[in-house]
Amino acid sequence: MDNYFKKIENKLKKEISIEKIKIIDNSYKHRGHKFFSPDKLHLHIKIESLYLKSLSRVKAHKLVMKILDQDLKFKIHALEISID
Repeated sequence: MDNYFKKIENKLKKEISIEKIKIIDNSYKHRGHKFFSPDKLHLHIKIESLYLKSLSRVKAHKLVMKILDQDLKFKIHALEISID
């Protein structure tokens, strides 16, 4: 799992200037939900980025989601993004 998180981190850092990033797996909180799948993750990504802070919240979130587009289609079911 750490390998996959590193892959996500590298994808984001390649496209965005990021000072600090933390990826938290919250999948365990969603067991028992109607569409829960053990093959898909529920992640919370906490990003410290002066660049993202300079954008509107919507633009910043859209940028992160665009970078993780393929992951959202195949590996990530739910994504929470916090930008500081």
